[in-house]
Amino acid sequence: MRRSHVTTVSLLVALALSACTNAKDVLEPSAITPPASSSTQALTPTQGSTTAAVPAPAISTPATSTPAPGTATPAQSAAILSKTRLQIAPIVGASVEAATPLTAELQTRARQRGITLAGSQDQTATHVLKGYFSVMSEGKDTTVIYVWDVYDPAGNRLHRINGQQKAPSVNGADSWKAVAPATMQAIADQTIDQFAAWLGGGAG
Repeated sequence: MRRSHVTTVSLLVALALSACTNAKDVLEPSAITPPASSSTQALTPTQGSTTAAVPAPAISTPATSTPAPGTATPAQSAAILSKTRLQIAPIVGASVEAATPLTAELQTRARQRGITLAGSQDQTATHVLKGYFSVMSEGKDTTVIYVWDVYDPAGNRLHRINGQQKAPSVNGADSWKAVAPATMQAIADQTIDQFAAWLGGGAG
């Protein structure tokens, strides 16, 4: 008799639990909210809920072919270069033997790019180019490190060009004696090309 009573209680408990298909229905506050307040709550967004919003129309910016600021057309660059009078100051740090082919190539490359060279006493120069050089030998290679500062006639620095050129040493010598003329000529070409590109990019 007692066993049958226990069995009956167990069945009742099982039926009660099966009526709740989800424990969340019991734990969720909205599950025990009276019907009247439930209808009101449906009209008022609760904290953390999201509301549907009409997406704003996308604004597309039409692509234009206007050149980027600071750039110039080939014709404009050529006009700027033709008005440039470049004065090259004495080279600092390089030996006379190394500076000679450098200076000669600077003049040749400048003429090729349409840049007029001004003498050291010329008062009509629009830009002054000052170069600072050092050399480093390591094993069979020699590296020339250079810095060029571009000034206006008043002495204000406008631009800086720097880099390095690595080449095999000549005759296994050290320091500037290991630098071949071709290495200095390559530096001159790169320098004038970068100077011309800077001018064509909208230099004042």
